[in-house]
Amino acid sequence: MQKPDWEIPPNLRPDPDDYSFDLERTLRAVVGLRANVPADAFTAGALGTERAGSGVVIREDGLVLTIGYLITEADSVWLITNDGRAVPGHALAYDQTTGFGLVQALGRLGLPVMPLGEADGVRIGDATILAAGGGREHAIEAKVVGRQEFAGYWEYLLEDAIYTAPAHPFWSGAALVGADGRLLGVGSLILQQGDGKGRRADMNMVVPVSLLPPILDDLLTLGRPNEPPRPWLGVYVMEGEGGLIVGGLADGGPAERAGLRAGDRIVGFGDEEITDLATLWRKLWGSGQAGSNVLLRLARDGTQMALRIATADRAKFLRAPRLH
Repeated sequence: MQKPDWEIPPNLRPDPDDYSFDLERTLRAVVGLRANVPADAFTAGALGTERAGSGVVIREDGLVLTIGYLITEADSVWLITNDGRAVPGHALAYDQTTGFGLVQALGRLGLPVMPLGEADGVRIGDATILAAGGGREHAIEAKVVGRQEFAGYWEYLLEDAIYTAPAHPFWSGAALVGADGRLLGVGSLILQQGDGKGRRADMNMVVPVSLLPPILDDLLTLGRPNEPPRPWLGVYVMEGEGGLIVGGLADGGPAERAGLRAGDRIVGFGDEEITDLATLWRKLWGSGQAGSNVLLRLARDGTQMALRIATADRAKFLRAPRLH
């Protein structure tokens, strides 16, 4: 496997002498991940057919935790160790609620396990390491700069995400490591935020690992949490000064079938006014199970209108994991 052509600048990498745990051994638990997705998969257009990121070994049997969008609908997955070995993997599960994904190695990894840490205790200012697969050259020292809600445009919401800076340039599935060498979370996004003076600050959003234990057994046995699927619209909504604007629609999804259009402004859900993404998603998920009907109030071309949408189970639009 060819070595990646990028490295974290030496002055930003963690120094083994600064840590009480074995840094090199800990970082060996982080692997590179490559996934291939069929061209006709539901997510191929939005997420691509060749996806690359990282994952972290969390069990002796080769179970790897990653961010789920890397492996959604993948028909092949490879795990790349720090010494360049490539081991096939199986996309075992993807949880739409947390965003976590699980991969089971189909060969012997022979790598250390990174134990789960206490992510609920992470505080602003805490020193951490955000590590992609590839060892210390692909790890960056970072501070926790935020603990707050995150609402994603793709019908996603975290109540208490972790934000770190400086940003890691290859964040997808990267391991957030605490000062005790334990796993605190998995990298999901890079975000840009202005400081009010025309300067931009980049940071990573990390999914806290504390969300994993309550659903792990279900993911291993069922491939998803053992609970009714949430209602899904198949809509991408942007939050800005103009309110909630429909930026795009999933092809063949409930919203597109009902006649929602890109450029529509969502102003209400049922009888209630809606002005932010988090409230929109909470109202949607509180409307019942997948398949329930919801009423969106819209502004389109200066005209107010209402649109009733029959929601769906997002998982039914996706290819199920397939073991070769």
